[in-house]
Amino acid sequence: MAERTSTGLLTMMLEPTPAVAMTLPAEVREKLAELELELSEGDITQKGYEKKRGKLLAPYIPQIQGVDPSLQIDNRIQASSQAVLPGSKHNKSRAANTRDERFRSDLHTEAVQAALAKYKERKMPMPSKRRSVLVQSSVEACTPPDTSSASEDEGSLRRQGRLATSTPYQGHGHPAVEHWFNRVIQGSSTSSSASSTSSHPGGRSVTNTTAHAALNANAAATALADLMAHTQLDNHSAPPDVTGLSERSSLHAERPQVASMRGVSRGYNHHTSVMETADGVPVNSRVSNKIQQLLNTLKRPKRPPLREFFVDDFEELMDVQQPDPNQPKPEGQQMIPLEGEPLGVVTNWPPSLPAALQRWGTTQPKSPCLTALDNAGKPVYTLTYGKLWTRSQKLAYTLLNKLSTRNEPLLVPGDRVALVFPNNDPVMFMVAFYGCLLAELVPVPIEVPLTRKDAGSQQIGFLLGSCGVTLALTTDACQKGLPKAQTGEVATFKGWPRLLWFVTDGKHVVKPPKDWHPPIREASNDIAYIEYKTSKEGSTMGITVSNSAMLAHCHALTQACGYTEAETITNVLDFKREAGLWHGVLTSVMNRMHVISIPYSLMKVNPLSWIQKVHTYKARVAVVKSRDMHWSLLAQRDQRDISLSSLRMLIVADGANPWSISSCDAFLNVFQARGLRPEVICPCAGSSEAMTVAIRRPPEMGVPPPGKAVLSMGGLSHSVIRVDTEEKLSVLTVQDVGQVMPGALVCVVRVEGTPYLCQTDEVGEICVSSGSTGVAYYGLPGMTKNIFETVPLMSSGVPITDRPFTRTSLLGFVGPDSLVFIVGKMDGLMVVSGRRHNADDVVATALAVEPMKFVYRGRIAVFSVSVLHDERIVVVAEQRPDASEEDSFQWMSRVLQAIDSIHQVGVYCLALVPANTLPKAPLGGIHISETKQRFLEGALHPCNVLMCPHTCVTNLPKPRQKQPEVGPASMIVGNLVAGKRIAQACGRDVAQLEDNDQARKFLYIQDVLQWRAQATPDHPLFLVLNAKGTVASTASCLQLHKRAERVAAALMGRLNTGDHVALVYPPGTDLIATFYGCLYAGCVPVTVRPPHPQNLATTLPTVKMIVEVSKSVCILTTQAIMKLLKSKEAAAAVDVKSWPQVLDTDDLPRKKSPQMYKPPTPEMLAYLDFSVSTTGILAGVKMSHAATSALCRSIKLQCELYPSRQIAICLDPYCGLGFALWCLCSVYSGHQSILVPPLELESNASLWLAAVSQYKVRVTFCSYSVMEMCTKGLGAQTEALRLRNVNLSCVRTCMVVAEERPRISLTQSFSKIFKDLGLSPRAVSTTFGCRVNVAICLQPNRLGKLAEQGTAGPDPTTVYVDMRALRHDRVRLVERGSPHSLPLMESGKILPGVKVIIANTETKGPLGDSHLGEIWVSSPHNATGYYTVYGEEALHADHFNTKLSFGDTQTVWARTGYLGFLRRTDLTDASGERHDALYVVGSLDETLELRGMRYHPIDIETSVIRSHKSIAECAVFTWTNLLVVVVELEGSEQEALDLVALVTNVVLEEHYLIVGVVVVVDPGVIPINSRGEKQRMHLRDGFLADQLDPIYVAYNM
Repeated sequence: MAERTSTGLLTMMLEPTPAVAMTLPAEVREKLAELELELSEGDITQKGYEKKRGKLLAPYIPQIQGVDPSLQIDNRIQASSQAVLPGSKHNKSRAANTRDERFRSDLHTEAVQAALAKYKERKMPMPSKRRSVLVQSSVEACTPPDTSSASEDEGSLRRQGRLATSTPYQGHGHPAVEHWFNRVIQGSSTSSSASSTSSHPGGRSVTNTTAHAALNANAAATALADLMAHTQLDNHSAPPDVTGLSERSSLHAERPQVASMRGVSRGYNHHTSVMETADGVPVNSRVSNKIQQLLNTLKRPKRPPLREFFVDDFEELMDVQQPDPNQPKPEGQQMIPLEGEPLGVVTNWPPSLPAALQRWGTTQPKSPCLTALDNAGKPVYTLTYGKLWTRSQKLAYTLLNKLSTRNEPLLVPGDRVALVFPNNDPVMFMVAFYGCLLAELVPVPIEVPLTRKDAGSQQIGFLLGSCGVTLALTTDACQKGLPKAQTGEVATFKGWPRLLWFVTDGKHVVKPPKDWHPPIREASNDIAYIEYKTSKEGSTMGITVSNSAMLAHCHALTQACGYTEAETITNVLDFKREAGLWHGVLTSVMNRMHVISIPYSLMKVNPLSWIQKVHTYKARVAVVKSRDMHWSLLAQRDQRDISLSSLRMLIVADGANPWSISSCDAFLNVFQARGLRPEVICPCAGSSEAMTVAIRRPPEMGVPPPGKAVLSMGGLSHSVIRVDTEEKLSVLTVQDVGQVMPGALVCVVRVEGTPYLCQTDEVGEICVSSGSTGVAYYGLPGMTKNIFETVPLMSSGVPITDRPFTRTSLLGFVGPDSLVFIVGKMDGLMVVSGRRHNADDVVATALAVEPMKFVYRGRIAVFSVSVLHDERIVVVAEQRPDASEEDSFQWMSRVLQAIDSIHQVGVYCLALVPANTLPKAPLGGIHISETKQRFLEGALHPCNVLMCPHTCVTNLPKPRQKQPEVGPASMIVGNLVAGKRIAQACGRDVAQLEDNDQARKFLYIQDVLQWRAQATPDHPLFLVLNAKGTVASTASCLQLHKRAERVAAALMGRLNTGDHVALVYPPGTDLIATFYGCLYAGCVPVTVRPPHPQNLATTLPTVKMIVEVSKSVCILTTQAIMKLLKSKEAAAAVDVKSWPQVLDTDDLPRKKSPQMYKPPTPEMLAYLDFSVSTTGILAGVKMSHAATSALCRSIKLQCELYPSRQIAICLDPYCGLGFALWCLCSVYSGHQSILVPPLELESNASLWLAAVSQYKVRVTFCSYSVMEMCTKGLGAQTEALRLRNVNLSCVRTCMVVAEERPRISLTQSFSKIFKDLGLSPRAVSTTFGCRVNVAICLQPNRLGKLAEQGTAGPDPTTVYVDMRALRHDRVRLVERGSPHSLPLMESGKILPGVKVIIANTETKGPLGDSHLGEIWVSSPHNATGYYTVYGEEALHADHFNTKLSFGDTQTVWARTGYLGFLRRTDLTDASGERHDALYVVGSLDETLELRGMRYHPIDIETSVIRSHKSIAECAVFTWTNLLVVVVELEGSEQEALDLVALVTNVVLEEHYLIVGVVVVVDPGVIPINSRGEKQRMHLRDGFLADQLDPIYVAYNM
């Protein structure tokens, strides 16, 4: 190929020449003038102008395929293409260490450069990385400048960008700054690159108009530009949020732990402005730069919207890619099978290969057979035919007669034997191979296993096992180098059978007796040898070759290559398999040729060695691969005196590679001057199954001239051949691989489905029928039938012949002159949405991307993985050790663009790994299947990753459009007609439950305490344990009453009745006593969790906020906490001067309060219950005295609590049911509570269970976080606990207190682990409460003979629902284990006095049984309302008093804010009623609305946690409309990037969602509240404010 500058060519094509302009019709010229005017007046955008102008000129300008017309006329491309296209003489200056790169054609490079030049300057957010993760990188690389653009002229742009960002922006006169804005704002415009601005005299005006047009085009962008114009730009200012913002705030308020509460804006500084994003979500003004960049990118959709399609009522159909009506279809005739010339009859041809060896060994013993070289290229040993014959005989005799086990010969003819010989010892291999043939044993040549974990080594082991191999032959040196076990024997490799290793060196073999002769028979159909082959999936198959096929193949090769006796041949290929074996071991012996074997290790040291040997030995034939030609090109300058004139054939064994043609052309260019004749280059194609398929004949055979086809990639992707001009961007140039082999019949069949013959212009799989192909896959009859016994059919369905064909796994067609062309291999075939792409072509494109030397030694793997019912392309490359982050990212974005342009296919994932880390194939190259395996297992450890699911996943189900709701009346009628019962359920009626409940006489809980203090003064109520398990404090009825009185006395003088008092205490009896003290004094207590001394910055602001929002006038606490609240450290977190008065209650005087306060009515406020919801909202609810008593009574009845009972509670006492159980229930029911503060479990995980066992507790309560601590912390210690006599058989009920969907997997693993300690599998049950009603369901104890007592309910039931239906707000019950099934466990038995109904979230009408809706609750212990500051109660009033829109419109309900459904089960409860089970699905506030569907974060998180063993925890949230997934990495940081692809895959597969951002953080970063629930909104705020210190953030494009 002549060297030529591609810029000239491009420019020529792009500029309308003056001549063309003159020949334009008048009306076109007129329209052009109008357009110019519109543009100058600003009536049309630059983009619109270019589009219209392109349309007008399109008919008059030669098209370049794939370049959009607006670009062809754009004179600005000229300069940028000059900037990017390197002089194409880059071969000369290539550094020596890159010679291992695969050769690329200048042509391909030009195509790639042109493709990139036409690309828009796309602004992509760079992934961000924590410094420790960066592999050898500079500081600069860690903090990418904000102008990280993906442009060709990165250097110049970045310098100007720096200049712009470091000086304040003044005026509009600075072209570079102007230009930079334009770049940031309108990434999709074809704005001229910075270098073109500086290189054109008129460049500046161009830039300005573009900027102007860009601003018109994009209002949001205008906002950005103005902002930038008035904001001082320095490197630290983040680009402001452009999604419609109010103003820029320069203040960064402390971010309290609580993000927002009803009625209070985030942060306390009331002057901090809160910005709103487009969807009204307040964002911190410090949105991180990267996220901002991402937003700008995502505003521009890349692909047209999907075609509409029908959604079946349930099954969300994947969007099936409809075939494009304009796609090319084959138009030719049906192909006619191609016959090779007949096999010539050779007189005196040996009847078998051993016979040939015998003949030459006895008649020409001195004749050289094989010369072996050392790593210096010196001949070490020449094996003569005489030596080969005698040594093979010795080995054959030894193997058959001298190896025995228990006097039985170890081997009998027909047994398989492994040959394990290093690549630099062809002599020993050849002796072993022929020794086996003589002994009629079957050699199985394999690679030398170097380590126990070699790539693919396990698969080789399976092959050996399935072949029944028991003996391995090897050399002495090789045996010494193999890994050894302790016994000194060779270690057994993973997956390998037990082998006996036999060294074939001279001293171990015996000379046979005079009367012993090996049997020399005619070639039969018995197996001669087995060649291994690795499939695309990585499994290894053994291809059996019969003696007759081996002989026929030698015959055919001899005829096709014109081999003559005693020729010299140099062989660079692996002599163990394929062409290296066929030419260098088998056919050579047939013809008594002399082989010069050049080991791979020598080629690495001296790539010219093979050429030097051709020269030295005057070799007539050389067998090489294209990479050997390419290597020698890079090294050839040092050599002057080489002549290749002796060569009559240069066999290129991988003629089917896309880069073989460029290697051949370039090699010829250089070496024609050294005597190489063009016609001696003979590409060939073959495969392990079919052996040699076609080979270009040597010139003396009078064959037609070689052919070259320039094919359209677009056509090839539809399996259609369209010849194309070489100027097009996306073309593939292929050379022929010559004619079909003698004696063979070849046809081309369709790749998929029935093997019909292809049409003449269609690409298919080449099939061969001949006597010289492999016979079978050893031990795999099914696969053998498919591959070796294919029957091609004509279009009529009739077989073309009765001979079976072998599929070659080569894709190609038959061209003119009956030449065979190969365009790819089945192994590299990737079918993406119906179009076919060849992995090698994609590799070639990636390698042609500037900077060429970015990829270390050209090591790139391309494969496809199946995600969401389609193949997705993954590109993995090794990056050079000195590459910076910036280089990597830039190269990656260019590769994406180049592949998109040339192949019209999106890359799903592009990963860069450090140099030398990809698994290697035995002779260099990359082990693709192993790489793919590592990628899918998350064991690839990339150092850079770019996922582009947005562009290449086009088959997502159509977003759901909400249907207009059916009217309420028709719905109720519909339900009645369908016989559906309305979904409602209630607990037992409290009024009818007569019990000897003394406490019922009292309206107020404080009265109950006074009564108990008189009636049973010494009855112990509370027992608090410390971390050691000893009793820290106790309280009897009287003690509690006395302490409460002291508190009341202290308060009464200071406060008024009705004042709110914050109780900030650690868990213990003080908290309970002060609570009752407040009630005695008529104050309203608010329990608050104390701040954590080690973490004041995040915990103290929450305390402050609750104190402020609850309008507490006083804080009661301990001395220690009081000091903490006023400490220096506290002052750093909050304003300590604004605390209300703080009283410590440690040493109160023993004073009795004058008189107890009596509330006038039970509807009066008793206490406030504040808690932070999972969505980060602080909500306080008001509990009246009546509700408090009703709550206690309900729990007492459900759990059968009496003074004689003991229960153990391991919960936080600050809110919800935890507070009620700690502070209220014991006083009301009189039972003794053993209190275990959950915080103490951190230092002693077994504390709670040991207490339960010690006190023989029947009923215990805990939270999910406690359960998790026990499961994780004690899982391995059950034996130790048993030795300490921990026995849990006493437990009837262990209730998990929660405000969420039951966590089945956790409760199940807890039950399983502690079953060993006697825990009954039925003991664990769940509860459900929420803000409006803290106790809706509690599962009572159900064991023993309690049924007759009338309280035992049935066991909790579990149902499986379809997750996809759930997204559409429907419940569809499925069988366990069915796809997309989600197990849901009922939340417990509904408490007495509680009524539950399921209502439609929109129409507020009742729903039928098993329908998903909001859970509404009505009960005497509902809270009476939210307590908030700014009187927003009206807003939330309907949460507490709402009525159905139809049906029972009288009852007042409270809305829980949780989605769920009721289902009548077949079980009956004690009263004989059928049991209604309540299933909680999740909080409405938490749900994510994506693509019109409703997702529950926990479902996505569960999938993600399952995707990789190192993911400890996960949380998801949405931001704008992106799904952000945060994962905690438990493992080494190098695994961080492995998670990106796995997370993206699993969410796509299971939830049909594209993940926008993957954030990898350290364990413990995801905030969890006291109930063990994830605080996703806090996390979101931390993410937006850039406070997570992530290990890695990946932005999926």
